[in-house]
Amino acid sequence: MKKALICYASRTGKTEKMAKYIAEGLRMKGIDVDIKKISEIESEKQMEGFDAYIFGCPTYHRDMTAGMKTFLFLAEKLNMVGKIGGAFGSYTHSGESAPMIFDTMQFVYKMDMTDLGALSLKEAVVDSGDGAKACQDYGKAIGEKIQ
Repeated sequence: MKKALICYASRTGKTEKMAKYIAEGLRMKGIDVDIKKISEIESEKQMEGFDAYIFGCPTYHRDMTAGMKTFLFLAEKLNMVGKIGGAFGSYTHSGESAPMIFDTMQFVYKMDMTDLGALSLKEAVVDSGDGAKACQDYGKAIGEKIQ
């Protein structure tokens, strides 16, 4: 069975909810999913053996959190060239975090990123039916790319 790892940072719980909805979409496509907070990852070894990687972080002051920046340097130690990837995040005002993570995964890690681009949702939308569906659809699209 193909496996995906979702790693995220969340300040208000909205990005965490997005991670769970994305995981639902992946599971709908038959993908085994592990979800971890970035604070739980101490070594790149904990991220080995997955077919896809999806990273998420809220936008905070028009940027990703400091913890996510540190995590991305840790993740860079993995050889993810050609692996399937995606990026997501919630925001209240601007939403730059997810595209920055997406670009890092695509251009620095040389991953095969989803054609949908980064998924950014306004925090107020995350708990709505539309927000849940957008996340599930994102997971499904990555799941289809893995198969």
